[in-house]
Amino acid sequence: MAREDVNTVVAQLAGLIAELDRNGMETTVGLYELVDSGARHVAGCQYAGITMADKTKAVSNVVATHRYPMVLDAIQNRCGEGPCLEAVWQHHVMHVEDLNIDQRWPNYQRHALEQTPIRSILSYELFAASGSMAALNFYAEHPYSFTDESLEIGGVFAAHVALAWSMMRRQDQFRSALASRDVIGQAKGVIMERFNLDAVEAFELLSRLSQKSNTKLIEIATSLIDSEHPLKRRHQTERGA
Repeated sequence: MAREDVNTVVAQLAGLIAELDRNGMETTVGLYELVDSGARHVAGCQYAGITMADKTKAVSNVVATHRYPMVLDAIQNRCGEGPCLEAVWQHHVMHVEDLNIDQRWPNYQRHALEQTPIRSILSYELFAASGSMAALNFYAEHPYSFTDESLEIGGVFAAHVALAWSMMRRQDQFRSALASRDVIGQAKGVIMERFNLDAVEAFELLSRLSQKSNTKLIEIATSLIDSEHPLKRRHQTERGA
């Protein structure tokens, strides 16, 4: 592939990631947008998806442009082997040129040939952290579908998907932190009203309850708010009677 064509794809990817960032898109939706773009840009590719695996070798599909990637991930989960798992375990690119003759994973091969028409596969490691690993995968129904050009563009997409996923996960964590802060704030308000405490004393009480019960602070706060709502409704009903 000409260098200017690679640069064009990189520029388009950068623009797509910037748009995802501006819109604060939910992680799964954002990943689908990127994977779908990869399926359209990698020469020879018909389908694409992301495989997630953990230390126990349990495999799941994160996103997919078709049911075939999901079927193949289910096969890898049952067999404990396959090109996508190999990519995340061995930390390199896996290229299956013809699944009919590639016998590196015999159980996977047999089931994949029986259940799907997929014959060419490209898998790239995305990340390996916090006990989980992921791979970006491209698939085609014909043998020898992926060229050197395909491998290069696939690698470009893998690098950008890994970057975007990290960015979107941080956004998810930030949104979760904001939501937790709001819930804890509501719980503090309930305690302040019920026990005539100030904000600091209310938070200290929540913290002590969390420590003594070995329960997360957000769970204590959520339970307190949930229990307060019926009381408020009953009080309002009694006042109106």
